[in-house]
Amino acid sequence: MNLKEVKGVTFVDGGVCASKGFRANGIQCGLAHKPITSTDENSAVANNALPVKKKNDLALIVADRECTAAAVYTTNKVKGAPILVTKEHIKNGTAKAVIVNSVNANTCNADGVEKAEKMCSLVADEIGIDMNDVIVASTGVIGQVLPIEPIADGMKELAEGLTYDGNSRAVEAIMTTDTQVKEVAVQFELGGKNCTMGGMLKGSGMVHPNMATTLTFITTDVDISAELLQRALSDVVKVTLNRVSVDGDTSTNDMVCVLANGTAENVPVTKENEEFEKFVNALYAVMMNLARKMARDGEGATKLIECVCSGADTEKTAEIVAKSVITSSLFKAAMFGEDANWGRILCAVGYADADFDINKVDVSIGSEKGTVDVCRNGAGVEFSEEKAKEILGEEEIIINISLGNGKGKAVAWGCDLTYDYVKINGDYRS
Repeated sequence: MNLKEVKGVTFVDGGVCASKGFRANGIQCGLAHKPITSTDENSAVANNALPVKKKNDLALIVADRECTAAAVYTTNKVKGAPILVTKEHIKNGTAKAVIVNSVNANTCNADGVEKAEKMCSLVADEIGIDMNDVIVASTGVIGQVLPIEPIADGMKELAEGLTYDGNSRAVEAIMTTDTQVKEVAVQFELGGKNCTMGGMLKGSGMVHPNMATTLTFITTDVDISAELLQRALSDVVKVTLNRVSVDGDTSTNDMVCVLANGTAENVPVTKENEEFEKFVNALYAVMMNLARKMARDGEGATKLIECVCSGADTEKTAEIVAKSVITSSLFKAAMFGEDANWGRILCAVGYADADFDINKVDVSIGSEKGTVDVCRNGAGVEFSEEKAKEILGEEEIIINISLGNGKGKAVAWGCDLTYDYVKINGDYRS
């Protein structure tokens, strides 16, 4: 899928290593229980020859200098132990490293906090930093005890393999049911200085807009205060990752963190001025495109669905309506079947918890093959079923909804609902 352009930034390669002063690595330490089998050209094994190998399961990101740090976390009442530990570690607004494992979520375990702290101390001892400067995250199966021995045994190899181009090894290690690598990096200018920001994300199932819906790690070489970094992240999450839904389930381990090391040597961003807005714009470009990648790689998905709701009295109303559509199972199933059953769209609009006049609602469906109007003023209009089928045959589908009542606008992203979603989740632990 194509990256969606944002004015003021240029896309570059490198993921979390695109920014100056960040090294990364990923290894197979012995936690992974499933081999990589995808042959998708964007998958983690796209450039690997057969035989298929087991995926990396342990990743490390390390900054050359201390960073300002910010994070947002799941709103699920059940929270993974790594979240509890990370909250404590970055409450002073600083960090220097991130350790993350896949396969096991380290959630609902009596020794979970102890294991999460141990992961941090292993990193600290190996690279010579304070363990309180380590962010820790885990993803995978809930309720199974995390074996710390493979992580301890692999720490030396993990640390010694850190490189300034190790992003691909790291992003592979955080994948679970993901079939596609999710990395984005951009360059932009602050006060005449060339700055960079890059991120990696895992997320394919248990994805629903209720904070962050994912594990996401972002690095930047911008010099910015911890307070403004947190403000930027909290605001951008609301209009990116919080507007993605795959299956209506919110994970227990969701976390998004940003590290800023200041090596770009820009004038420090300490006020909400034009430079801050440029930083927010770059963060939006990274997180919005990561959100789109996550929606496209929803478990079993074949299509990315973008729902644009406009003409609302407020942005919040537009957001509620757009989310209502992309979370509708009936609508998602229709998109899989390439069926222009617009009544399912209007049904989802109708039960959205917001105030608007249904008799003013217009709906159209589009893709690279064109656009057709299917509903005007709350009623159906004649359209070519053949043309609609052609439009819905594309990988990226756009649903445009106008409420005809104001200037409020919002975008949400989702995917189709396929047979494979049930297959994947029917034997997730196998």
